[in-house]
Amino acid sequence: MSDGHQHNGHESVPSRQRRRFPGISSRAYEHPADRSALVALRRLSGFDTVFKALSGLLPERSLRLLFLSDSVRVSDRQFAHLNDMLRDACYILDLEKVPPMYVNQDPVPNAMCIGLDEPIIVVTTGLVELLDEEEMRAVVGHEVGHALSGHSVYRTILLFLTSLAVRVAWIPLGNVAIMAIVTALREWFRKSELSADRAGLLVGQDLQASMRGLMKLAGGNHLHEMNVDAFLEQADEYEAGGDLRDSVLKILNVLPRSHPFATVRAAELKKWAATREYQRIVDGHYPRRDEDKDASVRDSWRESASSYADEVRNSKDPLMKLVSDIAGGAGDLGGRVRRGFGGFTSSAPRPPRDAEGPDTSPGPEDDGPSRDGA
Repeated sequence: MSDGHQHNGHESVPSRQRRRFPGISSRAYEHPADRSALVALRRLSGFDTVFKALSGLLPERSLRLLFLSDSVRVSDRQFAHLNDMLRDACYILDLEKVPPMYVNQDPVPNAMCIGLDEPIIVVTTGLVELLDEEEMRAVVGHEVGHALSGHSVYRTILLFLTSLAVRVAWIPLGNVAIMAIVTALREWFRKSELSADRAGLLVGQDLQASMRGLMKLAGGNHLHEMNVDAFLEQADEYEAGGDLRDSVLKILNVLPRSHPFATVRAAELKKWAATREYQRIVDGHYPRRDEDKDASVRDSWRESASSYADEVRNSKDPLMKLVSDIAGGAGDLGGRVRRGFGGFTSSAPRPPRDAEGPDTSPGPEDDGPSRDGA
């Protein structure tokens, strides 16, 4: 824990007591879509064993040797402040075995948790130099959350399948089949990142630090030039802005990504921190690890489906509103379709033009989007 002094060039914060969560199951903080996939996979007897048996085909062994030989392993003698954070995070989430952690020379801020036999955590020098102590603590907690959930196994599989897709590109339909699996895994992994953000909050127990860290990942080390509230407003504008064309572009932009966009992650984390679910965890009421074997796959899938349904129902995105309208049989749906893409903009509809009597003469502006609708 920090004592408030300078430590390895990093200004520490005064130590404070943080809640610990003995025996906590990763199900406590996992996003419903992430949790349902993991519960199902854990119930498939021998699933992890099969993939671990294939470890010789995966890049894991090569990566371990690479980090060992060309990175700095965190310990009480190297990057001691990170070692303290790592041990604290494992203590708070009750992860018995502390995973190895490496600092890799790379100006791009990044962190990852990979591995089949045992997870390893890697952070870049760009990230270490970008974040302050409390922001970094949330990131370390994020990666430990990945380790506790077992995400490292499936992330390694994703890396392998992505590589395999390139190798089988010459086989008819081979690449298509692999990329379909990769696309599904990426969708799951984006949700797993939201889960790990929640784990980072449980470890750091400082929502503002988590928000600042995500904001810095988007805008760099210019905290005096940025504002968390304004950053969150960007997430709202991103979700609600534009018309169906923008909705399609959002989907195309996010498909190749393994992580959600930074503003979206910040908004999702703040939303979760305000829930009763989070407060119950803080109060000590959460699923225990020794109950994982009894978790119901059906209940988990039901929660996941409900989560997606709520996401569609409450979304301000034009495409999601269209889906919700179709499901609800909205009366104005036909008219909005006739008006084309502009009929699905998120802006409020224009008032009727009958203030001075009905206007029966058609004009080009009646059938197209308003200039300020996008």
